[in-house]
Amino acid sequence: MNSIVHTANQNVREDYVPGAADFLALLKPRVMSLVIFTAFIGMVMAPGEIHPVIAFTAILCIAVGAGASGCLNMWYEADVDARMKRTADRPIPAGRIDPQSALHFGVALSTASVLVMGLMVNVVAGALLLMTILFYVVVYTIWLKRRTPMNIVIGGASGAFPPMIAWAAVTGDVSLDSIVLFSIIFMWTPPHFWALSLFACKDYEAAGIPMLPVVSGEAETRKQILIYTILMLPVTLLPWTMGFAGPVYGVTAAVTGAVFLYLSATLYRNKDIPTAKKTFFYSIFYLFILFAVMGGEVVIGRMI
Repeated sequence: MNSIVHTANQNVREDYVPGAADFLALLKPRVMSLVIFTAFIGMVMAPGEIHPVIAFTAILCIAVGAGASGCLNMWYEADVDARMKRTADRPIPAGRIDPQSALHFGVALSTASVLVMGLMVNVVAGALLLMTILFYVVVYTIWLKRRTPMNIVIGGASGAFPPMIAWAAVTGDVSLDSIVLFSIIFMWTPPHFWALSLFACKDYEAAGIPMLPVVSGEAETRKQILIYTILMLPVTLLPWTMGFAGPVYGVTAAVTGAVFLYLSATLYRNKDIPTAKKTFFYSIFYLFILFAVMGGEVVIGRMI
């Protein structure tokens, strides 16, 4: 740990004063935006009512907690980020923010988000948020990521918790329906990130991260993407079959899932980077449209 901090500190630019944009970058805003969206849909899907101020507070706490997790991830992985072209310009390896400041910033935001969630929303939502932050930082970042190619399979759970947290913010508990929302994101994460790892493989190899294509090869990675896509599709239909999402969602899940399966099968047969990129970017659209239609259908149903 000391060697990580020492190495990063050597790159700190003493003549540079970090601004708001640098601290915002520590929060991984692009990742945060998807977290906020899935959490919001989880809140919309939850039965019962929640005061708008409490709802806003809950979403804000989830966003801040997610950002804090990203910040602590960047702090711990400053040495890895410096060796990867894709991440070398992040604030710590680029020398715009020193690791100690990033650590303090991440811990402060984590603590504040959990305390506010627990005190102003409810204890269950606060406990779930704390578990999510610890899972991402301790289990995924510190324990799994540098040790096993299955890092993203297990560690991906951290990105699947937000709709469950938002659900708990409304209801005060965890139900089977909220576990299904968690499961959709959990099963979606491996094919999504493995598609990314196919065209970022050299970066991961240079950084010493045992992502699946680095350890087991690209052919095995393409096979696992196809397998996990097949396993994911029935899970995405559960909201419809269980009755808490309507037929429009069911059709959308079936059609967009078929496209995802087609891309995964094409990627399995082909060895080109463009197909991997197409699969990766489609996966983002896919998750967005699933949750958008699910939430939109519920909102419209309540209005009529």
